Amino acid sequence: MCTLELKNLRKAYGNIEVIKGIDLTINDREFVVFVGPSGCGKSTLLRMIAGLEEITGGDLLIDGVRVNDVPPDKRGLAMVFQSYALYPHMTVADNMAFALRLAGVPKAERDARVQVAAKTLQLDALLDRKPANLSGGQRQRVAIGRAIVRQPKAFLFDEPLSNLDAALRVQTRIEIAKLHNDLQSTMIYVTHDQIEAMTLADRIVVFNAGHIEQVGTPLELYHNPANLFVAGFIGSPKMNLIGAEVESSNGQSSTLRLEGGSPFTVPTALGQGEKVTVGIRPEHIAVTDQGTISGRVEVIEHLGNETIAYASIGGAEPLTVKLPSASTVQLGETLHFAPRGHAALFNQAGQAIALPRG
Repeated sequence: MCTLELKNLRKAYGNIEVIKGIDLTINDREFVVFVGPSGCGKSTLLRMIAGLEEITGGDLLIDGVRVNDVPPDKRGLAMVFQSYALYPHMTVADNMAFALRLAGVPKAERDARVQVAAKTLQLDALLDRKPANLSGGQRQRVAIGRAIVRQPKAFLFDEPLSNLDAALRVQTRIEIAKLHNDLQSTMIYVTHDQIEAMTLADRIVVFNAGHIEQVGTPLELYHNPANLFVAGFIGSPKMNLIGAEVESSNGQSSTLRLEGGSPFTVPTALGQGEKVTVGIRPEHIAVTDQGTISGRVEVIEHLGNETIAYASIGGAEPLTVKLPSASTVQLGETLHFAPRGHAALFNQAGQAIALPRG
């Protein structure tokens, strides 16, 4: 069992505060992903949890016990870093057992733990090799195995896939998901890649500039972003965010004028002249002669399973539309678009406006 509680956790370097009062509970056996742009504080917070960064303010509790001043090796956590940090002169088995040897664990028990971890990670046949004779994905698995043998209360992953190529990232991501299912351990995973976050997490914590923007399941964040930052960060391609002004309202619905001049109706009452932002996912846009949004296709991306088109609608950003793979859309073509799923709406402060779901 391992639960973590972060209570008003803060970190400052001199007068510069980089973690600005984080309140978060991570449940036993939960896979939580910290995601956000570079420099948002997610890795710093992970290092604070691990004990590698001093906590400036607030409390960190592991299983209900305050551990602010407990050294890293006494917290019962194991961290997997972005760099593999393997000893080049040691074999895979020796690398995995090294921390146990330092801790005085008897050799028979060390060997048994290494064998179990190696079998879990499919490293059985590689135990006598040295890191130079391993692929990048195999090295990362050894680093994970080194954490597993310690039998920690929780695993902390700091961008572990960043050094792998695209194919290995997908493969290793699947292996980490399987590992969580097999070990049933609490895991905290840091990444700037929102696809990793969406595919791995039980819950995602979206960070920005040292604070939390939103916490929720992947689908909660995808379908109901709390603000413009989350709306623009979660999803690939990202949500279309189009500025608009309220032209009229009848008490039940409002007609907006989008940037570029197209009309758009939303099922809620808004004040005339109010400035808002309309958010529409690329897959929620249909090409139809009845569409009220018109635009000229400027870029087409053929991805095999789908086609992405970018159309200028007269605003600051092109409209991104997901189309079927066999779409015959042409560069320079003017098309008409209409939303076919629910849109999101945000006020001038960037916060979501609740809309009825039909």
